[in-house]
Amino acid sequence: MDNNSNLQACLKSNIESIKTYTNGSDDLIVREFRIGAGRTVRDIAILYFDGLTDERSINQFIMEPLMHEGNPRGELGHSKEENQLLDTLKNTVLTVGQIHDVDRFELASESLLNGGIVVMLDGYLTGLSISMAGWEQRAVSEPTNQTVIRGPKEAFTENITVNTALIRRIIKDQRLTLKNRKIGKVTKTNVSIMYIVGIADEEALKEVNKRLAAIDTDSILESGYIEEFIQDEPYTIFPTVQNTERPDSAAAALLEGRIAILIDGTPHVLLVPALFVQFFQAAEDYYQRADISTLLRVLRYFGLFIATLVPSLYIAITTYQQEMLPTQLLISLAAQREGVPFPAFIEALIMEATYEILREAGVRMPRAVGQAVSIVGTLVIGQAAVEAGIISASMIIVVSITAISSYVIPEFDMSIAIRILRFIFMGLAAAFGMFGIFIGMSLLLLHLSSLRSFGVPYMSPVGPFNISDQKDVILRVPHTKMKTRPSMFNKLNPIRQRRSRNKGKGRS
Repeated sequence: MDNNSNLQACLKSNIESIKTYTNGSDDLIVREFRIGAGRTVRDIAILYFDGLTDERSINQFIMEPLMHEGNPRGELGHSKEENQLLDTLKNTVLTVGQIHDVDRFELASESLLNGGIVVMLDGYLTGLSISMAGWEQRAVSEPTNQTVIRGPKEAFTENITVNTALIRRIIKDQRLTLKNRKIGKVTKTNVSIMYIVGIADEEALKEVNKRLAAIDTDSILESGYIEEFIQDEPYTIFPTVQNTERPDSAAAALLEGRIAILIDGTPHVLLVPALFVQFFQAAEDYYQRADISTLLRVLRYFGLFIATLVPSLYIAITTYQQEMLPTQLLISLAAQREGVPFPAFIEALIMEATYEILREAGVRMPRAVGQAVSIVGTLVIGQAAVEAGIISASMIIVVSITAISSYVIPEFDMSIAIRILRFIFMGLAAAFGMFGIFIGMSLLLLHLSSLRSFGVPYMSPVGPFNISDQKDVILRVPHTKMKTRPSMFNKLNPIRQRRSRNKGKGRS
């Protein structure tokens, strides 16, 4: 059966064709009965997939009106003309919101697979598609990764309609626009682009649409699929597309002129363009006072330094540049390492790899025991390794502070990149000492400077340097001073707020 063919006048033929298209699936529900009276008596069928629709709503808003108005004394029984029956159903009888005409099997099948209901009448070449999705879904809950102490405690869900509503509840502006498309030849996943007209960059918006339209795949199961297809540079460990599970973070990005990409079936919304500095900004930075937020950001960048370079610095100094240490500290480290059979690099590699294994095991194990196993396992293995003389106590301290510092980074994708970098710098330090670290840092800065995110330099506004955008990089100035939007995202509407009229006035 050609899915693009038109509906037939014979109801039985239409039902059989749809059953054939769905391969005779047992969860396709077909309810047939008669409505009208006299000349307007017609066989009618209601089709829907079990579990994808709200059966209570079907009974209340579809079945009950049809049964009531379909008897001889009802509205349908008084229809004088046969061609008025479908219009009467649509305009008078069915008390539902979204009703669309369908005249092809393609449209009918698409409606059914999206949780809709198809109503077909015998003798009519057109049916009705009614949106009444009602599958089970997770309620709005607290974020699991991007948690805050002060701020909203709600997160996106797997339902794209709920997610768009969460954003619209924050941004109540008619310029907030949503454009839908389906991606995936088999899954036909709903993907939405959300932006604010007059604030979002038009060139970036065109590029987003172009990259989404170029995706040709069978399935989209999570936002990670879309992220890989649309990212600028696939061969980099650094994320060039940001994802968030917080509606307030998505709304803040839209207000800066960025674009949100929502994917049905995942609680993570993609935000583009994305810059390096934004992966070190948390939602809570804008709910605390400016001085507190600035201090926390400085701590995050200090944690970045520790998580990336401390193990490699330890290897380089203890292996090649011992003269950089004070004599007393050098003697203490030498005493600790006495009897340790491995060089510092192998020692660090064993402990870092062990910790990564324990961290991954803690995530994959059942929630009730995973956290306990990861913490207890780290303590027991570390203590046993020191007592056995395999690892020195100083290496345990280095690995521990490195692991703790990696959790300071708010974005998980950036944290993974730093974990990979750590091993690269450890290898450079073992081979070339401090010179290897300097070479690695130079190559890293060159690589970061070469990256783009939808045409925007990844290291903006640090490189290229823009002094007007430094108010929200490492320092977070008070909201009263943040009068303009980031220039790299917005050129159409740069003014965020006007000068306060109450400035300098006391209480009356």
